[in-house]
Amino acid sequence: MKFKKILIANRGEIAIRIIRTCKELGIQTVCVHSTADEHSLHVKLADESVCIGPAKSTLSYLNIPSILSAAEITGADAVHPGFGFLSENKEFAELCEKWKLTFIGPNVDCIEKMGDKIYSKELAEKAGLPVLKPIKVNELSEAEIKAQVQEMRYPVLIKASAGGGGRGMKKIERDEDLMPNIQRLKAEAKAGFGDDTLFIEKYITNPRHVEVQIIADKHKNVVHLGERDCTVQRRFQKVVEESPCPVLTEQKREEICQSAVKLAEYVGYDSAGTVEYLYDQDEKKFYFMEMNTRIQVEHPVTEERTGIDLIGQMIKSAAGEKLPFKQKDIKFSGHSIECRINAEDPVTNMPSPGEVVHYHRPAGLGVRVDDFIYSGYKVTPFYDSMIAKIIVHANDRETCINRMIRALDEAVIEGIRTNRELHIRILQDEDFRGNNYSTNFLAEKMQ
Repeated sequence: MKFKKILIANRGEIAIRIIRTCKELGIQTVCVHSTADEHSLHVKLADESVCIGPAKSTLSYLNIPSILSAAEITGADAVHPGFGFLSENKEFAELCEKWKLTFIGPNVDCIEKMGDKIYSKELAEKAGLPVLKPIKVNELSEAEIKAQVQEMRYPVLIKASAGGGGRGMKKIERDEDLMPNIQRLKAEAKAGFGDDTLFIEKYITNPRHVEVQIIADKHKNVVHLGERDCTVQRRFQKVVEESPCPVLTEQKREEICQSAVKLAEYVGYDSAGTVEYLYDQDEKKFYFMEMNTRIQVEHPVTEERTGIDLIGQMIKSAAGEKLPFKQKDIKFSGHSIECRINAEDPVTNMPSPGEVVHYHRPAGLGVRVDDFIYSGYKVTPFYDSMIAKIIVHANDRETCINRMIRALDEAVIEGIRTNRELHIRILQDEDFRGNNYSTNFLAEKMQ
């Protein structure tokens, strides 16, 4: 089976990323857009476009009936959800199947099982992966919660089971802060995810955030494409990503990557996905955290090291094709880093919408830019503030860092404020360059 036309249920740089791969595969594309995105670059590059609603995402990019109607009137035979929005929404995937549309992502069963962060930990443990035992908040009384947390010992992390992307999480260090934050997060989780299920796990004080990219087909073939280090974060949101993780030994790297394959095989995974871990730098142990059943923002660093088009493989796997390679065929080359460029005030961290008066993207050896802005483009206040990703590749980490600084120096974005300077500060920091940091890096050094 080969798809003739794919509808892209997303916007921005990921929509453009999918469009480019579709063109290379000879597949027609339909993009959807809100009224606020009428002049967005993905609308200009797609073969067809359909307006699906007003600016507010709940009325457009999260409007399932409008998206399915757009697929029907344009004759699309598949839907790629990108990341965010509906990418991990099992109801959307089920409705795509009902409407005879192929959902380019994992099967509905995997989306449902791995979308529940409590249940996914239970599955990971059954598959033989190390996990941090969670306290299931919704099943316990206040006294029982307090008793179990005191036994676990502070600091702890409260998480929304249906959360993601840094949302629905709170670090707690004192007993008096525990119950008020549980009540607040329950309300927020109910409003934001439609599910107020919370759990608590031990907060590792010196962790790295390491994730493994896997790709699978519908014929039970699963491989990993190496790991990424996503330790540099702000409020649980990733800022800088790199591959390989510079603190893992080859033995530990093999262990963590093979454990991700083991989990994917255990749950019957059949698309691109990411298995995320916390790596305790003091104990030299890793723990399963969650599985993201979609393509990740940071997938380009893996593509740069392997030469494998992850979007292309997702599409081919969804069409029923077998993976064209086995684990032994995958070759890893050099080092790669990605910096997320956000339209935000670097002092207040607040979004900075407005017109991009002048834009010049960096170029040169080993530099890739995934973006959707252009000179004259108006960044809206309605969606995520990320406007571009700069990705570099080099033979080694030091050269890669220097190349990224050069690329950031070349980048010009005038008319709005961005976090470009923050990235330069991170890359120049002696602790970052020396691998002496944890997920607390930004909070401790650059606030």
